[in-house]
Amino acid sequence: MGNQRKRVKHEASFEERLAEEAKRFKAAAEQQPHGSQARELLLRRARQAETASRMSEWLKSKDLQSRPRAETGE
Repeated sequence: MGNQRKRVKHEASFEERLAEEAKRFKAAAEQQPHGSQARELLLRRARQAETASRMSEWLKSKDLQSRPRAETGE
């Protein structure tokens, strides 16, 4: 068989890790000059991390999980 992936037990939740990543990107963006491409890319990555965190929380929400699945027509 092939190589097995090493499993990592994270101390922080996925959402917490994304929030921390967004903070790091924002802090790095503040070090860049206004209007620079590097600053814009860092801010974009921060927004992406924040959006991913919100989407993950939404997908785990009780409302979403309690809804019946749509009929597939099978």
